[in-house]
Amino acid sequence: MKQGLPPNNAFRWFAWVWVTWVWITRVWVTRVWVTWVWVTWVWAIWVDRRVLRMVSYGILYGALGGCPRPAGSAPMQRTVGEPSSIRADAEEANDARTNDTRTINVRTTNVQTTNVQISDLLSRMTLEEKVGQLNLISADLDRTGPSMETAHQDDIKRGRIGAIFNAYGAEFTHKLQAIAVEQTRLGIPLLFGYDVVHGFRTIFPVPLGEAASWNLETMERSARIAAIEMAAAGVHWTFAPMVDIARDPRWGRVVEGAGEDPFLASRIAAARVRGFQGRDLSRPDTVLACAKHFAAYGAAQAGRDYFTVDISERSLHETYLPPFYAAVEAGVGTIMTAFHELSGVPATSHPYLLKRVLRDAWRFSGFVVSDYTAVAELIPHGVAPDLREATRLAFGAGVDMDMQDSAFLKELPKLVRTGRVSERDIDQAVRRVLVLKTKLGLFDDPYRYHDPARERSMQQQDHRRATARDAARRSIVLLKNEGALPIESSRRRIAVIGPLANARDHALGSWHAQGKADEAISLLQGIRAQAPATMNVTHALGCSIDGDENPDFSEAIRVARTADRIVLALGESATMSGEAASRSEIDLPGAQRDLFLALRKLRIPIIVVLMNGRPLAIPELAAHADAIVETWFGGSEAGNAIADVLFGRYNPSGKLPVTFPRSVGQVPIFYNHKNSGRPPKPGDHYRSRYLDSPTAPLYPFGHGLSYSTFRYGEVRLGHPDLRSHKLSLRRLAQTPLRVTVRITNTGSVRGEDVAQLYIRDLVGSVTRPVQELRGFRRVSLEPGQSTDATFDITPAALAFYRRDMSVGVEPGEFTIMVGPSSAQVKRKTFRLVVGR
Repeated sequence: MKQGLPPNNAFRWFAWVWVTWVWITRVWVTRVWVTWVWVTWVWAIWVDRRVLRMVSYGILYGALGGCPRPAGSAPMQRTVGEPSSIRADAEEANDARTNDTRTINVRTTNVQTTNVQISDLLSRMTLEEKVGQLNLISADLDRTGPSMETAHQDDIKRGRIGAIFNAYGAEFTHKLQAIAVEQTRLGIPLLFGYDVVHGFRTIFPVPLGEAASWNLETMERSARIAAIEMAAAGVHWTFAPMVDIARDPRWGRVVEGAGEDPFLASRIAAARVRGFQGRDLSRPDTVLACAKHFAAYGAAQAGRDYFTVDISERSLHETYLPPFYAAVEAGVGTIMTAFHELSGVPATSHPYLLKRVLRDAWRFSGFVVSDYTAVAELIPHGVAPDLREATRLAFGAGVDMDMQDSAFLKELPKLVRTGRVSERDIDQAVRRVLVLKTKLGLFDDPYRYHDPARERSMQQQDHRRATARDAARRSIVLLKNEGALPIESSRRRIAVIGPLANARDHALGSWHAQGKADEAISLLQGIRAQAPATMNVTHALGCSIDGDENPDFSEAIRVARTADRIVLALGESATMSGEAASRSEIDLPGAQRDLFLALRKLRIPIIVVLMNGRPLAIPELAAHADAIVETWFGGSEAGNAIADVLFGRYNPSGKLPVTFPRSVGQVPIFYNHKNSGRPPKPGDHYRSRYLDSPTAPLYPFGHGLSYSTFRYGEVRLGHPDLRSHKLSLRRLAQTPLRVTVRITNTGSVRGEDVAQLYIRDLVGSVTRPVQELRGFRRVSLEPGQSTDATFDITPAALAFYRRDMSVGVEPGEFTIMVGPSSAQVKRKTFRLVVGR
């Protein structure tokens, strides 16, 4: 991709500074020093340009994903306290040890010693043993759990496998680890990975649902619990978090990410990495995280999984890379490549992404793993004629570990012997893998994750399920409420109807690891458990999730006729979202819409409970339902959490992390779009609009109601240099601009709201979005109580990629917006100037 160049006057500026300084000082030593600085900077900018790139990444991604830390500083630490239940899990896990240990070649006393001993180990490895460390293969999953073919066990003995995924269970992983440690020449331990996306045994809401909580502490906590549980089952490595930005709800994997906004997604990415990896990877209750899929996988054309992505360099850097950068800054250990091609180059063989951005600019030190058979898929992509060339392209681009197709194992030794791949590069890739195994403590105690007693202790889930229930409640978004909620205890009869009303398996979502359907709580169970003794709760299926060409609603109508309220559970099956689950239509599947229309004729208030993994186009429900509750797939405690909200025991506070369209014809649709030269205007035909639909979404980004109501006051800007709405860029760099809004709970119950700060750069050297999220604050207020929500605006919050692809702030007019959603804001404008 094209590299942006600095402004043409940069050279003249450096030259002027050099000449002036030397003339003033007239000291020979100073002249030499200044000359060296001048030459170094000119070389860095005009010859290599990496220094300029690093500075640019730091400025912009600091605005989107958190301020970058200086080189050599400690990884980002937790800023929130752990609940006592999580501390208890951590202490239990830390105390659990096995007596079956073995002295291995590499120790973890300090970084220098570790590097020396890894170098010694590398010097004793054959080429085939080195390549074996870069080979990741899957265990076999069957009804009784994972197993491993005899041939693969033989490969472990021969040092041809460095990591295994889909292997779990302390006894099973201990068996495989013993082969690697005790039956191989060098005794290098295996790394075990697994897709733990939103919980291992205790299942939390799907990631898109958790993102709707806008609560970073909640998301970090759920990842921490998942790490504790999976570590107890012998797993070292999770293929999460997925940090892809997704703006097309047809794409099934929207369920795995944090939605459409790079600012929110960046903070969530960092929180989840901290949750999985903890403060110290050497603790046996932590696991390696893996940020995926690098990069821009969520921009697939037509919303089709695995399909082509073709976006601008500007869009790549401004929208799709920031969450990955935030994960790297949070210390993520591994990065996974993506299946798609980006601008004509498959992501698994993309040197710009994997070397120029990830290694050179971001200084990522972990290892890069391909996605499932992605190396071999370079052949059908059409960039490699055979597996050997595919291997050369992928490894040469920066992939360190090959998942599943054993391409590296088969072809890398041949490529080295023919001189097409350097063994020094293989040593570097192997070193990255060995360093992370060292950080996990596997060389000190290879069996530290394989204790059956510790695994059995994880079966008692009560305190962790309480956390899952809280996470599920926080993820619920109240889309609409015309007085039907909360359900009063005086109601006598409630009809719970719909294909998802008692679907415990679907509540878990598509990536539910070792979650068990018979341990999940359905909506019907949750309502019956919390309904007053005087309330009669009846149930009817109504229709199936998908299908029913000639549905019979008679039973559902009969049950509904006698009710005071109808709770109608609609949505998708768990398998309708996730990998390889793209949909060309995103409305309610099957006969569910017809079921709603049939029940509406009874004129009994209908509360629609949605369970789904993507935004749905539901205009008729939005127009005619009395209340709509978006619950996503809530996990193990979904039914209890939903019932908490329906009966008013919990006041909902979730906000949409993604836009809900009116129809699939609006897709892709997102809040931070550009304005165009002819933005929509009522009554004007020649504008950017539809003939048959409003341009506005059904429910905007950031939307979410409460049983409370909140009043937002006027936006107040406070700065010592702010005069006549003008602010000096120099003063802004010295003192942030404080933005304040008074928020009042005007309702009758205690409630929480998420105050959201957006900015708009009205005129720039390139077009800017109509809104950009730059901050959010949770406020909790009693009835009648008020508080000030404050935000600080720094130059980083106003920076962007300018016309020449350098990053910085341009003087001009800016609008600050604060409100409870992207569509409901109070505004204040100021002008940023260069001088006083």
